[in-house]
Amino acid sequence: MLVNNDCLPQHQRADASQQQAPISISIFEVPFACNTGYYFFIPMLQFFGSATTLAIGIAVAFGAPVPDGTWPTSQGNVSYTEVYVVKAGEVFDGGMKTYDRSDITCLGQTESNGSSNAVFEVEPGATLKNVIIGTNQKEGVHCEMSDCTIEHVWWEDVCEDALSIKGGNASSVSRVIGGGARYADDKVVQHNGYGTVVIDGFFAQDFGKLYRSCGNCKSNPRQRFLNLTNIYADLEIIQAQRVDPNVSFVMMNENFGDQAVLRNIYVKPSTENYTECASSFGVNKSGARPVILSNGPKNPVCQYSFDDVHIVQDGQNTQQQQQHQLQQ
Repeated sequence: MLVNNDCLPQHQRADASQQQAPISISIFEVPFACNTGYYFFIPMLQFFGSATTLAIGIAVAFGAPVPDGTWPTSQGNVSYTEVYVVKAGEVFDGGMKTYDRSDITCLGQTESNGSSNAVFEVEPGATLKNVIIGTNQKEGVHCEMSDCTIEHVWWEDVCEDALSIKGGNASSVSRVIGGGARYADDKVVQHNGYGTVVIDGFFAQDFGKLYRSCGNCKSNPRQRFLNLTNIYADLEIIQAQRVDPNVSFVMMNENFGDQAVLRNIYVKPSTENYTECASSFGVNKSGARPVILSNGPKNPVCQYSFDDVHIVQDGQNTQQQQQHQLQQ
């Protein structure tokens, strides 16, 4: 089984025509191969001369479907007076109830005191699933040390951020599978930590940025990686008080070596400007602000083509749009 070399981030590609010593790619360095609907986790890839030998232990899973824009129905309400910690190795299944904080109200983009103002903190190796995050909270969900799994989690009205991913190391992988978020004045997923974030099958409605590699963290420079696939971005509804009127699905720091791969992105546009991927000049938290360098495809920081982006026509959902594409 072959992995499409062109679909991997630039730092993960190898030229099999070159005569070189064996190289190895760790399991964390190849989160997926694009346009297949599968994840490929490959412990080792070896090249001996012009012949390619794959020493592979492969775990294969179907990718998440593209959302159709339907919001889930809450099965009840649960309020906490402090952050609920999902411990390492645990799976918290919320049964599609709405969870919030009884002691907190949203203060918009006012910086808050980290995970203490979140509804959930998810430790490394833990999974949070089947949860709706309500409006009474500031920080939504925190993965303080990366390596978390967020599965079918929905933010009904994003406050400061929906999901903050911090800590970890260069091999860390955090996954957001399914779910959705709406009415984000600025960011949905804020990535301050190290490693890779995988976002698959996510519905984002009315937001400033779906994913942001931190542009001014005091721990910068940090190189970060993103795999974004099977996304439905609905920009038609405008309710959030956006910090920046120009929407970016993804914003990466080019000068830190960030890399994003975007595949199978569905967009319902509005009259406002948007870009799928923007690159910026990141800084550390010294009072300076990141500077936008470019918008659109640009290797290796924004790896995609406009063939990866599909416009959802008025009156259609993503499933109807996919069927229309198959008939062409």
